[in-house]
Amino acid sequence: MATCNVDELLAQAERDEADKLRSITVHKELELDFDVGNLLAVDKNRIELRDFKQQKQEDFLRSLARDNTQLLINELWKLPTERVQEAIVAKLPEPTTALPREKPIPKPKPPTKWEQFAKLKGIQKKKKTNLVWDETAKEWRRRWGYKRANDDTKDWLIEVPETSDPYEDQFAKRVKAKKERVAKNEFNRLKNIARAQKVKLPGVGLTPVAKQSKDDLAKAASVAMTSTASVGRFQDRLPKEKPVKNTGKKRKFDPLIGDFSNEREKQLELLKVMEGKRPKLDLTKAVNKQMREDDQEESAAKSKKKAGRKGRRDNMGGKGKGKGKGQGQGKWKGGRGKPPGGKAKPGKR
Repeated sequence: MATCNVDELLAQAERDEADKLRSITVHKELELDFDVGNLLAVDKNRIELRDFKQQKQEDFLRSLARDNTQLLINELWKLPTERVQEAIVAKLPEPTTALPREKPIPKPKPPTKWEQFAKLKGIQKKKKTNLVWDETAKEWRRRWGYKRANDDTKDWLIEVPETSDPYEDQFAKRVKAKKERVAKNEFNRLKNIARAQKVKLPGVGLTPVAKQSKDDLAKAASVAMTSTASVGRFQDRLPKEKPVKNTGKKRKFDPLIGDFSNEREKQLELLKVMEGKRPKLDLTKAVNKQMREDDQEESAAKSKKKAGRKGRRDNMGGKGKGKGKGQGQGKWKGGRGKPPGGKAKPGKR
């Protein structure tokens, strides 16, 4: 029976327990550089190649990471702490190490036109509930999307307003109005994007350029002046304003009397153009098509005639006494021999 020493077993158990629960005190030749704000610890100590070769690489790296992490945690416990919901939280200082970024810090989006107006008027955004009560279905339904509440597109009857045309299609009018609203919203969205990107949008009368010239301003003024119902005839002018020159192209008309050779040539060219729009007749294709249709009609007539003869022979064949094959069951071919059961009548086959 083997004997064992109790003291040795206790000492071995203490050594194993010490290996599992290592001390929080770590000795380093050079102190680590800490950036507690970023939870960063920089170890400048030299790695001993002898220890690195004697141990396994994974064990050596795991031990080194454990020691440096323990030093970083010791620094965290030196910070002022507070209790938040039964948890101890440390207040981290401002980071000192500038960490690189793949992309620059995103800039805040400029407010849209509606957001500027809401801020000016003091309008606050209210969150709407997703479900609303539908009086027709008598149940709660979603406010938007499929099977939404109060969906007017499912109406089979629309009341015609008194001020509208009674023969106007109200369903088509509703669809058109919705398309216009969608297009307007999309246009406003694109305008907001262009305004955020600082892209100049085309205005009325003048296109956005870096510098407006004198001719462009005069053209814009002439367009604005001639945009009235009287085409600017009764438009008031400034005291020293010069009359606007017509920069457009004038149409030239041929004289009503004189040489009409040009007019005759124009009419002939017009007739040629009109004649060219008509489809040309391909004689070869037309003849081939007619011949093909005649052949089809002829083959159909032959097949119909052949089917009629076969049916007539089957109806005339019957049982009777006689010599030969089938004992009178032979079929009488029209015009040859005697019909079964009697003599051939003169004049008939």
